[in-house]
Amino acid sequence: MKHIPLCAAMIAAPLAAPAQEVILGAGFTDFSADEAQDTAVISLDYHHRPFLSNGRFDLGLGGALEIDAEADAFAGLGLVARYGFAERWFVNASVMPGAYFSARLSNDLGSTFQIRSLLGIGYELSDSSSLSLAISHKSNASTGDKNPGVNALTLRWHKKL
Repeated sequence: MKHIPLCAAMIAAPLAAPAQEVILGAGFTDFSADEAQDTAVISLDYHHRPFLSNGRFDLGLGGALEIDAEADAFAGLGLVARYGFAERWFVNASVMPGAYFSARLSNDLGSTFQIRSLLGIGYELSDSSSLSLAISHKSNASTGDKNPGVNALTLRWHKKL
């Protein structure tokens, strides 16, 4: 009987909510079109506090801004997911519809509308900082006149807020 209040308090205590996160990335693009100019890219992502957390899995909303050395730019909003495994390792993924603006005709992706999909693997350096390596792909899902797409490989630094 003495343990009932302690157990009730443990059950009623709120679990620590996952934090918001800002992610800075740098890497390289690989356009599918032969005439396109492959180049360096930088990115800034924001992941809002997840609306669904179930053990090691989190699902939430986020946004992304990317610009490459040719001044091509992308801005998108969508779903972000994270799954923790092992002790400090995690996988993250996102799907973000958005707008793409090419600065040079050869880097045109067929339409302004693009969807960025991303898959990464990362390691938590501390409670508030992580590193990940991600591959991403932007495509208009054949909604444009052409759909060459672009891939990117980025090294990303995550900072929890």
